[in-house]
Parts: sequence; C-alpha cells; structure tokens
Amino acid sequence: MLQVSGAMACDLLFRLFLLLALAAALQSNRLGPTSRLRYSRFLDPSSVMFLLWDFDLEAEIISFELQVRTAGWVGLGVTNRYTNVGSDLVVGGVLPNGNVYFSDQHLVDEDTLQEDASQDAELLGLTEDAIYTTMRFARPFRSCDPHDLDITSDTVRVLAAYGLDDTLKLDREHTFVKSIFLLQVVHPDDLDVPEDAIIHDLEITDFLIPEDDTTYACTFLPLPIVSEKHHIYKFEPKLVYHNETMVHHILVYACGNSSVLPTGISDCYGADPAFSLCSQVIVGWAVGGTSYQFPDDVGISIGTPLDPQWIRLEIHYSNFNNLPGVYDSSGIRVYYTAQLRKYDMGVLQLGFFTFPIHFIPPGAESFMSYGLCRTEKFEEMNGAPVPDIQVYGYLLHTHLAGRALQAVQYRNGTQLRTICKDDSYDFNLQETRDLPSRVEIKPGDELLVECHYQTLDRDAMTFEVVENTTGWIPDIIPTPPGPCLESSGGKVEAQDKTPAGFRSSPVALSSSSKATLRRLPLAAVLLVQSTLSGLLAMLQTRV
Repeated sequence: MLQVSGAMACDLLFRLFLLLALAAALQSNRLGPTSRLRYSRFLDPSSVMFLLWDFDLEAEIISFELQVRTAGWVGLGVTNRYTNVGSDLVVGGVLPNGNVYFSDQHLVDEDTLQEDASQDAELLGLTEDAIYTTMRFARPFRSCDPHDLDITSDTVRVLAAYGLDDTLKLDREHTFVKSIFLLQVVHPDDLDVPEDAIIHDLEITDFLIPEDDTTYACTFLPLPIVSEKHHIYKFEPKLVYHNETMVHHILVYACGNSSVLPTGISDCYGADPAFSLCSQVIVGWAVGGTSYQFPDDVGISIGTPLDPQWIRLEIHYSNFNNLPGVYDSSGIRVYYTAQLRKYDMGVLQLGFFTFPIHFIPPGAESFMSYGLCRTEKFEEMNGAPVPDIQVYGYLLHTHLAGRALQAVQYRNGTQLRTICKDDSYDFNLQETRDLPSRVEIKPGDELLVECHYQTLDRDAMTFEVVENTTGWIPDIIPTPPGPCLESSGGKVEAQDKTPAGFRSSPVALSSSSKATLRRLPLAAVLLVQSTLSGLLAMLQTRV
C-alpha cells in the first residue's frame, strides 16, 4: 500500500508573531431540565434519531436529550472502537399506561443489556407523543462505575439504540454508533458575524477523478482582490455529493507574490517546480470536518503588500473502488470582511517531512511514530527573532491505520503540557477543534507529535513517505484522569469506587447559565496534518 502526501514540516508561516493578551471566554453552564442544549446531531442515516447535548465544564456534567421516532424504548451511551460489548447504555421509555421507566445499563454481549449496580444517570425528562419518544438525562464525565465509559475531550463514539415497543432487546437494525466530539468549547452561535460579509469560492471545476486509488489534484487561483486590508474570518468545504466519499482532504497554500504560476489542473507532486513556490498552508480541511469560524479577534489577512494574492488549491481524492466517469467541483468557500480583527492569523504545521521512507509493519497491535520540532530553529528560518507563539485550536490528521495522536510541549528539557490529543481518533471525523484555553509557545520549546498506528488487519507493509532524522525523543508523561463523581442515585459497590481522585458529592445541576471570562495570552490554531500525521498551528499577530 503506497501512500504519498505533501511535505509536512514545522517551518511554515513564521512572519506573523507580534502577540498581545486578550480576554477569552471559558464555558461554565449549569444545565437543568429546561435549559437550551446548544449542540445537536442526527445519529443515523435515516434521521430517525436526533441528539441534543450540552455540558458544564466546571461541574464535569453533560446533559443529553435523545429524540427518536418510535413509541418504544430509547437508549444512549458510549462505546469503543472495536466492540459494543461492555458499552454503557442509558435506556428509558413510557409504558402504554403512562408510567415511565429509566435505567443506567451496560451490554454484557452484543444483544443483552444488564442494569448497573451503580445508577449514575439522572433523569431530567421522559415523554412520548404520537411521533417521538424523548429522553433527557445528565451524567458525570467520569463516574465511579467501571461500566460507565468516560466522556473526554477525545473523539467519543456515541452508541444509540431504540425499540419498536417497550421490550428492552437490542436490534442491530436499530442500533447505531456515531463519532462525535462532544466537549466543543466554542459554539458557532457564540461568534460574531460581520454585517459586510463577502463570499469567495476556491474550487476545481468539472475535474474528472482518475480511476486510481489516490490522486492529488492542484490548481492555482486568485484570492479576493481588495484595495485595502480585509480579514478572512471563516471557511467551509464545498463538496459535491457522490455515491461515496471521494474527497479526503483540501488544503489552501499561499503563493509568493513574485511567483510565475502555471494554469490548469496538475498532479500536486509531479515534476513541475512551481508547486514548491506555494507551500505555506493557510486553510486546511479533512474528511468529516464542517465549516470553521475563527475567534472574533483573529483573521487571515488579505489585501496588504505582504499578503498573498494567489493560492494553490490541493484536493486529495480517494477513489478506492476505481469508479470511472466521476466529475467533481469541490473546493473551499471563504468568508471575508473589511471589519478588521485585532490579530492576524497564520498556520504552524508540524509532523513528518516527505523523504525518504517510513513504514508501518503489518499485523502490529501498536506502532508509534514521532515528529520532533525544535523551535530554536525558528529565528534562523525567519531571519529575525521570533516572539512567543500562541495557539487556540488544532486539527488532527492521519490515515486509516491511525488510532491516536497527541502533541506535547517541552521547555528546558521538562514536559510542560499536552497541547492536544485524541486517544480515540476516527478517520471519518477530522475537524478543527478549539482548545479550552490558549497555549503559549516560547522560542526554545520543543514540540513532539506522537502518532499511534495499528495494522492488525493488514498483511503487507504500509509505506508512507516521511523524513527520518536522528535525535532523542523525550518521554511523554501521561496526564492522569480527573476525579470521578459518586452516583446520585442507586448503589456504588466497593469495587466500583476509584481509590484516587474520588469525589463523594456530585455537583448539582441548576437551570442558570453563565460564562466566566479569564485573561489569557493571545492564541492561534494548532492542526495535525500529514500522510502519517502532523501538526498545523494557526498563529496570529496584532493588526
């Protein structure tokens, strides 16, 4: 299996670094039975099951509302990547006589439910009408019951099921698993929308997708022509519906303004040296992602003499079924405004550089790869001293063998923090995510990207093109889990309690809601993007 990707290194966009401090909001929502739940998603292809949720980061409690087109029972829980056995499932329904039943359970096998000895879900409402059964409940991120899987900042595989009547028996036709990033700290509705917003599309038109497994198609396009400085504040994918997902990722690279660029659509990694003139990523999207709006105080600068006028649009197609005659017109839509934000934004890209060969052996339960970036080289590459870098978000990316990723920061030889991680990575859910608070990177820090792969389903070597360099990879100290919350109802058995970090009194839910402002350093976006995986970070400077 040969997979080739563009060069991924930690040497991009180092001219945008004058940083100041700003106020950033952290969420602290107290949720009750009638509180508005800000997030929502359909859980099945037929849109029968609709989930709403919200959470209180301070109390570490999450609330769910599941609406299902059925007169039977409904269930919602969390499962893992490999099997539903052992998954937790909160179930409930309304009997024909109007009585309500509700229980915290788990799967002892693929078809059988068993009630937990510890009841860690709190019922907030359960109704049934002519169309829907609706169940709302709250549970702690981490209970003291080993049958309850944790709600974390990783990708969470949500398990949902329902029955056509009130017999609690799992039917695989009515059981679904969907990967969701539940703990989103910023909701799009919380961001400002400029009144003078302008749309500009960057797209490939009527491109015949080759019948090859993998194609990297590139073209050169102009950015919006403006006579004065503007800011791009949002982007979203423009995807053409096909019978299968063929667009793997879309990247927008800034080109040097003195570049003489070719026309038409060509292979991104062919012989044409012009493609190397546009290597600075400014926007990245991957499969499973949606639109992303930058924080209210940052944007991508366009319209000044230092800003790019042209971009290289790269679309990675995966035509694994080698379908003939499929045309595509996908791309990226950007939104820009004349209402300038406080800071310009850029991208720091970390990971594995292409050349020569990196491989993953077949049949591997766990195979680790590492990319180490030494920021002491930034000044040499930039040609001038580099101020502190601030990070506000990230995007993790690896291919099908990827199982987990993390980016860790070191200072003076000591691990400082884990900037971002996902121990439950799902190839089909690659999205830009906001950090709960902004992270400062100082010159001299080291940034380590760890990529975890599994190839138990492969019988041949997996080759990927990356750079192998020598150097010591520092140890990573895992972050210990937070405290669990004791059940507010039901029995907690002795073996269910966590000896360390046990919190005996759960924080009660209420119907009030507030946001807490905290003074934080200015920040930027951190994304992981590479063939194996890598890390990109959007940096920002003062306007």
